[in-house]
Amino acid sequence: MLKALVIDPGKCTGCKQCEMACSYENEGEFNVAKSRIRVFDFHEQGKMVPYTCTQCAEAWCQQACPVNAITTDPLSLVKVVHENLCVGCKVCTIACPFGTINYNASTGKVTKCDLCQGNPACSDACPTGAITFQDIEQTGFDKMKVWAAQAAAGSPDAPGAKAPVAKH
Repeated sequence: MLKALVIDPGKCTGCKQCEMACSYENEGEFNVAKSRIRVFDFHEQGKMVPYTCTQCAEAWCQQACPVNAITTDPLSLVKVVHENLCVGCKVCTIACPFGTINYNASTGKVTKCDLCQGNPACSDACPTGAITFQDIEQTGFDKMKVWAAQAAAGSPDAPGAKAPVAKH
């Protein structure tokens, strides 16, 4: 059973408990600068949005790595950075379109979310349920892919598609 992080920005209060839990779990210290999840603050809208690696099916970070230090776990499909292979060139940080791979200056290596080997600290720490770890089939991911394909093809059955307007 594949699982994924599901983020509901409407529930996020900006408490940053997810960032603190992540940095402690992965770096052994409470330091939001070392977290693999970030809470983006949209000041003018008064909204907070957590974001982290989306574990892309065709991960640009993985393809860009010149030393193959990023691999895909065959069971979970999570993209994992192998610190022993990483040379700290940061090419993957440039390749990631979401900016979710970070350079750790204290180790000289890159870091990214690896879902805490199947038990994400961020979702456990989130007091509002803005971050949950769910069976991928319950996330609606497959439905979203179908709807996106329909929308791209101009199907009137796609959510958000506008019904034709009858002219009199």
